[in-house]
Amino acid sequence: MKTNRLKKSWHCWTLLMIIGILPNGSLADRSAEDLMVGHFSSLQPSTDVPPGWEPMTFKKIERHTRYDLISDGGVVVVKAVSENAASGWIRKIQIDPKEYPIIEWRWKVMNILEKGDVTQKDGDDYAARIYVTFAYDPSKLSFFDRAKYKTAKLLYGEYPPTGAINYIWGNHASKNRTIPNPYTDRAMMITVESGREKANQWVTQTRNLLEDYRNAFKTDPPLISGVAIMTDTDNTGEKATAFYGDIVFKPPNE
Repeated sequence: MKTNRLKKSWHCWTLLMIIGILPNGSLADRSAEDLMVGHFSSLQPSTDVPPGWEPMTFKKIERHTRYDLISDGGVVVVKAVSENAASGWIRKIQIDPKEYPIIEWRWKVMNILEKGDVTQKDGDDYAARIYVTFAYDPSKLSFFDRAKYKTAKLLYGEYPPTGAINYIWGNHASKNRTIPNPYTDRAMMITVESGREKANQWVTQTRNLLEDYRNAFKTDPPLISGVAIMTDTDNTGEKATAFYGDIVFKPPNE
């Protein structure tokens, strides 16, 4: 149990580090048009990582979730299968959340995790999650937190992001809860869907990311630094299968 917790702590910290690093320049289209971050439906079925995305793995976790581009109902989506494993796909992209505050995606899970618990370290696994991180901004941190971030930069060569929003398909928690991650209060978990009632059917989600960040952290967000999809089961040791459709950011009042 202690080993699993140590792995998960490293997992959470490494995830923040990997996805929190800004790319060289912004990839975001600054026009008023939608910003397609994950245009999976435009691709062909494949085992390759989509252009602009990267695999995300963790040094202390040997078993990785498998991701493939497959056709589901004639539409190409990402299929994720995780069995006592954890990894993801990430896209490092700089987006101004005030210009693109709306995030929309669709997803489907085949099952939830019986031992999953959003409030506990040992239950910090999800059949599906969309992970959004926000760039390092010292003005958003206390003196103590700035000192911790400087130490992290010395260790890893980059600052971790100021914060992260996890949109999760919860296991047993009620919907529309905002809960600090059990490992760090810099990552907030929002249960946009939960339970098995809608399992094995596509569900479209639309969230105001700007409002969600303000509600979670009681301040305005810095720039978005990355977006990830992840299905992980390394803490519970269970198995999960999920599917991810297109991920798009939209301007306000569209």
